[in-house]
Amino acid sequence: MIRADAVTVERAGRRLLDSVSLTLEPGTMTVIIGPNGAGKSTLLKALTGELELSSGAVTYDGVRLAAHDPQALAARRAVLPQASELAFPFTALEIVRMGAVAQGALDPSAAARTALARVGLSGFEGRAFPSLSGGEQQRVQFARALAQVPRPVEAGIARALFLDEPTASLDLGHQIGVLETARAFATEGGIVLAILHDLNLAAEFADRIVVLYKGRVVAEGPAVETLSDATIATVYGIRGAVGRMPAAHIPFILPQARHGASA
Repeated sequence: MIRADAVTVERAGRRLLDSVSLTLEPGTMTVIIGPNGAGKSTLLKALTGELELSSGAVTYDGVRLAAHDPQALAARRAVLPQASELAFPFTALEIVRMGAVAQGALDPSAAARTALARVGLSGFEGRAFPSLSGGEQQRVQFARALAQVPRPVEAGIARALFLDEPTASLDLGHQIGVLETARAFATEGGIVLAILHDLNLAAEFADRIVVLYKGRVVAEGPAVETLSDATIATVYGIRGAVGRMPAAHIPFILPQARHGASA
């Protein structure tokens, strides 16, 4: 179990997170939504130890995050950041292999190839990362995270995936594929925290949705409870249309996971 208790983060006199409390349970996929600047990425970084807290605490199984051995922590949780900048032209295999090494894989190269296959990038092993499209780069980084935590549960301890906008730059099919993989990770006992901007995808894949607004949690729970017209109006400043079709002349596309499609 991963917990944030009254977490506050302040930088340059600005409060980015304001007394945020959150519990991430094994077997659960939690999705954070909210407008730009709401504190979504800041919360993810606080939960993974990338940011120093101004007050409050983050604990993994009751132990403060800072007390965990860094190597053991790297094998327990993987992070897909919102953007990745590389100073050297690593190949796709080399990047994914970094995740396998952090996990302590006996054969990091084989583990990296397996992870690339999971995201549909078999044959890309020797491709230079800068030569890939934005969507391919995103999938390589997702494969790195999967190589770092290849199993949702290890020695009775749930592993965690932290995904900051994992569907960015991806087409519809690959958006669904990435979220189905994350969903399966949670279903098999892992912990998943994802930041999404697509509310339809959040509604389909999340067990719990956390709505952030101005650094505070303003709603939390299942999609049917959190995605309301009132919440959308308050957080995004627009009229909501939850559960209703828009104007008849405007198509409304709701992508659905492959397991829900009829043959």
